[in-house]
Amino acid sequence: MVRLNENYLKLPGSYLFSTIGKKVAAYTEEHPDAKVIRLGIGDVTQPLVPAIVRALHEAVEEMGHAETFHGYAPDLGYAFLRETIAEKDYRARGCDIAADEIFISDGAKSDCGNIQEIFSADARIAVCDPVYPVYVDSNVMAGRTGEYDEKTGTWSRVIYMPCTAENGFVPRLPEETPDLIYLCVPNNPTGTALTRDQLAVWVDYANSVGAVILYDAAYEAYIAQDDVPHSIFEIPGARTCAIEFRSFSKNAGFTGVRLGFTVVPKDLKRGGAAAHSLWARRHGTKFNGAPYIVQKAAMAVYSEEGKAQLKDQVAYYMRNAKVIYDGLKEAGYEVYGGINAPYIWLKVPDGMTSWDFFDYLLEKAHVVGTPGSGFGPSGEGYFRLTAFGNYENTAEAIERIRRLKKG
Repeated sequence: MVRLNENYLKLPGSYLFSTIGKKVAAYTEEHPDAKVIRLGIGDVTQPLVPAIVRALHEAVEEMGHAETFHGYAPDLGYAFLRETIAEKDYRARGCDIAADEIFISDGAKSDCGNIQEIFSADARIAVCDPVYPVYVDSNVMAGRTGEYDEKTGTWSRVIYMPCTAENGFVPRLPEETPDLIYLCVPNNPTGTALTRDQLAVWVDYANSVGAVILYDAAYEAYIAQDDVPHSIFEIPGARTCAIEFRSFSKNAGFTGVRLGFTVVPKDLKRGGAAAHSLWARRHGTKFNGAPYIVQKAAMAVYSEEGKAQLKDQVAYYMRNAKVIYDGLKEAGYEVYGGINAPYIWLKVPDGMTSWDFFDYLLEKAHVVGTPGSGFGPSGEGYFRLTAFGNYENTAEAIERIRRLKKG
């Protein structure tokens, strides 16, 4: 009799955001008159900008004519988009990235979860703690993480790098040597970032020990400070030790459209094999390409009209972030983030766990956030709020929390 993959059985409970969804659904069923404001899941709320909508319409029209119809996309993605990304996102910033080192996909989450497939089964991973759950969960599914300790909330073979207020949310180099290092900059969930000098330390370290950095830059469009790099490839030496993930979800509102890309430099080799070749093989085998319509729409992101419209949209969300940050600060909360990322990370009141605070806000203020413990053991005692809601709801949610604090 065939057996199921028992590694899946090791995963504790359901996916974090599924758990939140179930709790909120149960609450709203019991309290149908409650106006619940959701600032938990990092899903955008503003519509696609006009430049992108127009590009979508044009692409759909093309698909309706034999001479401009497109079927399967090329394995790596259409050359017109890859060339544009290489020029606008990388060479314009002094990064030596070629178009054929860019792999178009249906989103950064998919690639972050799948990239581990090209590495050995015994590869040791290191993650910032707290961390985006997909990094750890995908390695659990691959049987790479050891056993789970319910008391500590940790996996025996995972190297955790605590990121807390005490160390400025900057991970220290691990005492044990990892094979794969996951870095998310700007960080989800803490909303903090690494400076150029801080990131250079990690590039030098990875090259010195032969580790590979898996660099999630999904929120790079929100970077506001000059000393925070937009790409790890701005750092000398990164081509031999890093893979970068990008997404159109948060910079262009593609959460419901789906598009992202991964950069795998040809210089990245381990054991004589090129990671680029392995990822190309995996990509061509398991993925039939992102839709032509969506890739054409992504071109509008790089047009002058599109860039101006998306700059305004990013500013809209960052105004929300400021409302959350300033409102919580004035109410007496200890808060972080909100400068280079659309996330606010706050310290929960003394005597409460992260899930206690989740229940407290839901029941007393009808506001939904994300418990920090869902992102790892060092997230306990913290809470994440997202700036991706609309402005009116965001302002109302923070006013409700302020009133609770005063009461």
